[in-house]
This record gives sequence, C-alpha cells and structure tokens, in this order.
Amino acid sequence: MKKPAANLDAFDRKLLNLLQRRGRASYVEMAEAVNLSESACLRRVKALEETGVIGRYAAVIDERAVGLPLSVFVTVTLSSQAEATLSAFEKAIANVREVAECYLMTGGSDYLLRLVVADVDDLERVHAQELTRIPGVVRVSSSIALRTVVKRVELPL
Repeated sequence: MKKPAANLDAFDRKLLNLLQRRGRASYVEMAEAVNLSESACLRRVKALEETGVIGRYAAVIDERAVGLPLSVFVTVTLSSQAEATLSAFEKAIANVREVAECYLMTGGSDYLLRLVVADVDDLERVHAQELTRIPGVVRVSSSIALRTVVKRVELPL
C-alpha cells in the first residue's frame, strides 16, 4: 500500500536535513540550528518518528574499514512472478546477510541486489550457497563495482 507523503514545513525539513548529516545532534544543537526552542524540536522530532518519516537511527559504517570492500550488483530472475514466488524469494533473501539492498524491478530481471562481500571467493560462496539455492531462482547475473562515484545517505529535502 502506498504511503502518503508527509506534510513537512520548513522547520521539519531543516531538522531532517540536520539529522541526516548529524544523527547524534542534541536537542540543544537542533534548536540553535533551526531557530526553535528545545521543547519544540523535541515535539517535532517525536512527531516525525511517530509518523514514520524518521524510520530509525543508524551509524553509517565504512564498508572497506570492516573488511567488505566489494559492492556487487546482482540481478535475479525468477521462474514466475506469481505472488507466492515473489514472497518466498523476499523472505529467503532477507536472511542473506551479505545483501545490503534488494529491489523488486521492472524490466528484464525481477530483482536487483547490492551485496557487500570481502572478495571474489566470498562472492562465489554467496552465489553458490545462498542465491542459487533459493527456490524459484532461474538466473543470477553479477557485476562488481570498481569504484563508488556517488553514495548518498541524505535525501534531497
């Protein structure tokens, strides 16, 4: 079901932009940055959390620094686009720890994945022991990213 866009005012957008850049900003810092009281910032952030605009808080980890330097883009084609086949794949792929992102796609393949792996041997293991063993998978095609050119965690609000 499609979620309606939140009705955000200028203060909400300023708070969200600040939190995207500095997720650990205190309410004192937020208040100074957006020119509101601390209590007003607290109320607004809580409302943004409750409405789902802020889904969660997380640290952005450098993949190379933790031994996962390869980003691999994988397209997956299934035997059928029936709801049961799609649901079974999505349930199974959610348990593959190396999958950083998974998208249901239009076009020639059904899913696009981004894997983070240590090396080509690790990719081969994930391919052979995880991806191709999921029921309904008929084709897996991989492309290794040579370099990340743009990677944003901030939305253009």
